[in-house]
Amino acid sequence: MPRLHLPAFLTRPLQLTRGSLLYAALVLLVLVFVPLIVTTSRWMHAVRIDLTTDHLYTLSPGTLHIVDGLRQPLKLTLYFSEHATRDLPQLRSYEQRVREMLQEMVARAHGRIRLQIIDPVPYSDDEANAEGSGLTAASGGSNGERVFFGLAGNRQAGDGDNEVVSQVPEKALSIPFFDPAREAFLEYDIAKLLYELDQTRKPPIGVISALPVEGKPVLGQQPWAAVQQLSQLFDLRMLDPAQLKRVDPTLKMLWLIQPTHLSSDALYAIDQYLLQGGHLAVFVDPDAEQLQSSPYDVGAALPEHSSDLPRMFAAWGVVYDPRQVVLDRSRALQIELAGSSLNHPAMLGLGAQELNRNDVITASLQRVNLSTAGYFDLAPDAGTRLIPLLQSTGDAEAVSTQRTMQATADPASLLQDYRPDNIHYVLAARLQGPFRSAFPERAGEPGHLASSRSNAEVVLVADTDLLSDRLWVETQTILGQPMLSAFANNGDFIANMVDNLSGSSALLSIRGRATSQRPFTRVEALRNAANQKFLQKKQELERELADTRRRLEELQPAKGGSGDTVTVEQRREIEQFRQRQMAIHTELRNVQHQLNAEIDALGLRLKFINIVLVPALVILIGLLYGWRRARHSRRRRS
Repeated sequence: MPRLHLPAFLTRPLQLTRGSLLYAALVLLVLVFVPLIVTTSRWMHAVRIDLTTDHLYTLSPGTLHIVDGLRQPLKLTLYFSEHATRDLPQLRSYEQRVREMLQEMVARAHGRIRLQIIDPVPYSDDEANAEGSGLTAASGGSNGERVFFGLAGNRQAGDGDNEVVSQVPEKALSIPFFDPAREAFLEYDIAKLLYELDQTRKPPIGVISALPVEGKPVLGQQPWAAVQQLSQLFDLRMLDPAQLKRVDPTLKMLWLIQPTHLSSDALYAIDQYLLQGGHLAVFVDPDAEQLQSSPYDVGAALPEHSSDLPRMFAAWGVVYDPRQVVLDRSRALQIELAGSSLNHPAMLGLGAQELNRNDVITASLQRVNLSTAGYFDLAPDAGTRLIPLLQSTGDAEAVSTQRTMQATADPASLLQDYRPDNIHYVLAARLQGPFRSAFPERAGEPGHLASSRSNAEVVLVADTDLLSDRLWVETQTILGQPMLSAFANNGDFIANMVDNLSGSSALLSIRGRATSQRPFTRVEALRNAANQKFLQKKQELERELADTRRRLEELQPAKGGSGDTVTVEQRREIEQFRQRQMAIHTELRNVQHQLNAEIDALGLRLKFINIVLVPALVILIGLLYGWRRARHSRRRRS
């Protein structure tokens, strides 16, 4: 039988070199890596890793709770003027930050949120839709174009799979403009929009007030402007404290305004509402000037102007004295009294420096006016935390309430013997729990709670006069119709407070975040050094230039005079000064060019380091490592 002879290369034992193993590994890596990338990009697009220092793109637990709890599908439309912002790099960078935050929420929503990004070019239907959605256009774009940068949200009727959802009415809300100054509250603003879009009715708000905030229709008195404003957004329910035994837990918030004449049962109902997770705002005042028209004035010799919650404040660790009023002469409002203008140190106009820029309630406000306000502090053994919202300056002084009431006809007398306390008095604050019950003796009653959760919050304001129209709004007649014109942000303060507290606990838990803008501290230091290097020379030349111009003006003949009055020596001196003036201008240009050259050289050095030097070092290290490995391998073979 003939024997079968195989080729020699098949009969030799298979020998794999290091090079062939390396090539085989590379081929295997490509065969595995490419399908893996395609698969993850197609099926695992929602899986992301946030490697930023402050976890800028990681949604907070409160936002996750809101997004996961959405009941209706929502449509979001981000309007951004791409062409008009081509010369605005800061705004374009912030747009990317906003877009990535929205995409993170969309990925988390699993189809319940649809996002569309539109460039509303001028005179287009998209621009008209942006304006119709409530967006505000900013000026300053390229070629004078308007810049749109806002978010429109819609909940459309008929969305959803079941009959209940399909009967939900349409709803549209918007963020008119994404201001980079509010970047710290970007997540809060978007989450708030989602939360409000998902609500099917106005949030119910309970109000207990000893002030006539609802007006008196019988007497033709309209509700206060702050209440009219809130009634458009919330379902305000006035509660009778005389009949209050229990606060409805479905109320999103309870608002106490000048709480006087409250029975023990009413106080206990408020206490338990807070401990059950309810949101509470308390407005007290050492001298409520609007209380004169209160129903409690009937039959009273003098109106009760002060209010306090001593038992509850003590349980919360809050120190408040209704017999003290804060004066601040550096923030005194100017008033008209007896035909003359004067500054009233008990009526305060707080500016941006006295407002907490890190709290969503006051971050965007510019001015809040108060009158005869008190102040809050914490007791030494308090287990709560007091975060100021409104503060006085250090030039403030606390005086007795009686003294301010006696100075009603002569407010200037409050400045006599004025001695600043060098204390920034807290006029309004956010108080964070946990809170203890102010009624421990009622622990045996059914459903009694002894303490609240750790994330409970109360907003405290030591003034009720800021609610009155006279401190923030005036009525103007336009085309025969009365229109309200605001000259302070009191109404915005109230709206922001109610809006914040009436949201879910998840929304309240979202705090301000770090911004994505990172200053180039090293670059700024080098820039400042370059500025200092040439600053002295520049100042010397500018002084000499000013002296030269002044001397020229002195030598020039007076207007209307004859040119023959100028002597030959004067002409020669004038010409010399003009030549020197031109030389100084040239030197100043050279100094500025040198400064710019220093800064440009700094930029080139940084670019060289980042683009050339660092990659070259990485390559060099890799080559050295490969050379050492090859050398070590050759030694082992030899």
